Amino acid sequence: MSFLSGMDISTSGLTAQRTRLDVISENIANIDTTRTAEGGPYTRKYVVMEERTPDFSSVLQGRQTSEVSGGVRIAEIGKDQSDYKMEYDPTNPDANAEGYVIKPNVDLNQEMVDMLEAYRSYEANVTAFGAYKDMAVKTLEIGT
Repeated sequence: MSFLSGMDISTSGLTAQRTRLDVISENIANIDTTRTAEGGPYTRKYVVMEERTPDFSSVLQGRQTSEVSGGVRIAEIGKDQSDYKMEYDPTNPDANAEGYVIKPNVDLNQEMVDMLEAYRSYEANVTAFGAYKDMAVKTLEIGT
């Protein structure tokens, strides 16, 4: 591990949580979108993260990899396959023959819980980054 790998690990967490917050914001912004370019209502998105690992063969051969051992990365941004909500509104131009409108499968309560979790994770990574930075500064002060 390199000297700055701790900062790289925290930075990967910050980047992943920022992406997660962006996706949550998109979900909330489209909570009432009944018509998209693809047709149909907006579909809720979610972020899947996975451990970031280096290419093991390059480690065995002693080569430096582009990815640091540890941390996270975004594996995918998936689409939620849960059922859409049906709302009776015969005046809506997107209503079907029975007067029901297919609404997005976005639950505001779930999005708010996810947002708080992502915010707390982001905050924890900022704290870890700051602690690592302080330790690095103290280490450099030892030599002076």
